Amino acid sequence: MTGFYVVMGVSGCGKSTVGKGLAQALGGTFIDGDDLHPKANIEKMSAGTPLTDEDRWPWLQAVGESLRQGEPPRVVACSALKRVYRDRIIAAAGLPVVFAHLHGSYAVLSDRMSKRDGHFMPTKLLDSQLATLEMPGTDERAVTLDIDQPPEALIAATVDAVTVIDR
Repeated sequence: MTGFYVVMGVSGCGKSTVGKGLAQALGGTFIDGDDLHPKANIEKMSAGTPLTDEDRWPWLQAVGESLRQGEPPRVVACSALKRVYRDRIIAAAGLPVVFAHLHGSYAVLSDRMSKRDGHFMPTKLLDSQLATLEMPGTDERAVTLDIDQPPEALIAATVDAVTVIDR
């Protein structure tokens, strides 16, 4: 087992909740990818402007580097919406990474986003995130999980799925 995991998906899918639960279940460290964004990215998203690839590259580099800056298991919550973004994270980490893709319906995602207080990502950016999302390919070390279940069940399913892939 490598013990390096990224919980990925669009905003509102539960990356932070599941990531924290996964790290706790595995006895590891959780890093919230939102905390690694440059200030300019947060300001841009807060204003309702989607990030460009150029905006994301330094952030994705930081996400990958955060995986290798400590003992495994390490879990990062990061959207990782495109294959090239996931490839960038893996290259920056310099080691195998397992991706847990949290996927849900538009209705569930937008409802969750509308109920969050104090988050910089406005609900109006959900459409751009869904348009950008490239589902993980069968050749990637990834699993896709349905978010339409209680958090405890989703965390348990994530733990089971990633440990099978990371053998």
